[in-house]
Amino acid sequence: DGGIIDDVVVYRTHEQRFVVVANASNRFAAAGAISSRASGFDATVVDESDEIALIAVQGPESLAIMEALGSLQLPIDASDLKYYWSTLGSYRGEEAMVGRTGYTGEDGFEIYVRSVQASELWTELMAVGASHGLVPAGLASRDTLRLEAGMPLYGHELSLQTFPVQAGLGRVVNLTKDGNFVGRAAVEAGPPAGARMLVGLRADGKRAGRADYLVYSGETEVGVITSGALSPTLGYPIAMAYVEPGLTDPGTQLSIDVRGTRIPATVVALPFYKREAK
Repeated sequence: DGGIIDDVVVYRTHEQRFVVVANASNRFAAAGAISSRASGFDATVVDESDEIALIAVQGPESLAIMEALGSLQLPIDASDLKYYWSTLGSYRGEEAMVGRTGYTGEDGFEIYVRSVQASELWTELMAVGASHGLVPAGLASRDTLRLEAGMPLYGHELSLQTFPVQAGLGRVVNLTKDGNFVGRAAVEAGPPAGARMLVGLRADGKRAGRADYLVYSGETEVGVITSGALSPTLGYPIAMAYVEPGLTDPGTQLSIDVRGTRIPATVVALPFYKREAK
């Protein structure tokens, strides 16, 4: 129907082998969707989520930390790995994979090892990363960083009811390629008239709008927050929201209902924060 099943990363590790990394909370839906579509091909889909662990090293010092991790053997230097590319290597005698990507808006690497090796890898990373300021970071930190970077998240900005173009992802669906793909006709037709579009909002003060808070233009409800937080990096409240299509231009003045109080907010371009390219 043109909606989004999940936001995944696909690595081609061999001529006939692909590794699909889905959102953890959407694991079964993603695996099921791929499996059902693979039944007519000479292909096998295996869910290895329980056998493989992922540890993400993110931030400006991530490359230096990767280079200091001597137990991880790669066929190329980590510095030569392009963004969104991957390479196979080994970690303590077992196959490992490294992708130069992440969900933080910063430079970073995701290391995939056997689940039984995850604890050992974590301990090693903390040791070699200590001099580089490496600290553990949980989901709250990750979610704030991806919000600052304007990255949509499944279950918030993305859903089966959301067309890619609504979420600012029209560029990732190639409608000029030959052949068919699941949902092509619906995506080409586009969302229904008046469908809400994703925007960034910068709010006044220090109170942040959260998911499901309503957005207003004057006294008219025109949208809903999907993600929001007081940005540690920027020092002011930010949010992503779906609003009526005529209210998406940067500079548009709106307001957010924060527990009964209307907080002025301005539409701004996404992302809120973009790291300096090196």
